[in-house]
Order: sequence, then structure tokens, then C-alpha cells
Amino acid sequence: MALEWEQLVVDARNPRVLGHWWAEALGWVVVMDEPDEVEIRSSRERLPGILFGVDHEAKIVKNRLHPDFRPEDQEAEVARLLDLGATRVDVGQSGGEPWVVLADPEGNEFCILSSLRSD
Repeated sequence: MALEWEQLVVDARNPRVLGHWWAEALGWVVVMDEPDEVEIRSSRERLPGILFGVDHEAKIVKNRLHPDFRPEDQEAEVARLLDLGATRVDVGQSGGEPWVVLADPEGNEFCILSSLRSD
């Protein structure tokens, strides 16, 4: 038996807004755009995707699963994402970490790791 990873599902108060935000943040394309569901992928034919579905409950605690991203330039990428509407968040980090914790417009945490190394 084999499994193929189809998508990651993210509950959202406003799937359309959050799905389009992540599409812009990641440079991905929207492959399905419905009022209660939006799916994005790195390209139309490539899996996995991210499916944003409606959930009217408010987010209360830190996510138990979050993505980490490795940029070419951490400082520039953090600034770009903040300009898009991300926010800096404190999830208990000590202060000396080489990553930056951000949250999307609905409060879902993600990390921007240190910059890519050229070695």
C-alpha cells in the first residue's frame, strides 16, 4: 500500500482571504477558489497542496503543527512577510534563536529559519 500526500488542511475563519494570503506569501497558485474552500499549490499539477476550509471557531492556543521556511535572506523575507500582514509572535522562545516566529493574518504560527548557506 502506498500513500501520496495530497494536501494539508488549514481551518480558517475566512478561507478565501487566508488562502490568497498564503498563495502570495509562498508564490504559489490558487487551484480552487470557492467561498468556503481555497486550495493552493506550488504549481497547478504539483502536490501537495494546502486546502483552507471554513471553521468559525477562534484560534485559542499555539498550533501543534507549523511550517518552517528556509529563506535565502532571512531579514529580507521577514520584512516582506510583515509587509504582507504577518505579525511577530512569542511562543516561548528564549530570544537567542536563529529563527523568527511569525503568524499569518489568522494567527497561525510559522518560522523563518536562518538564511541559506552558500557552502
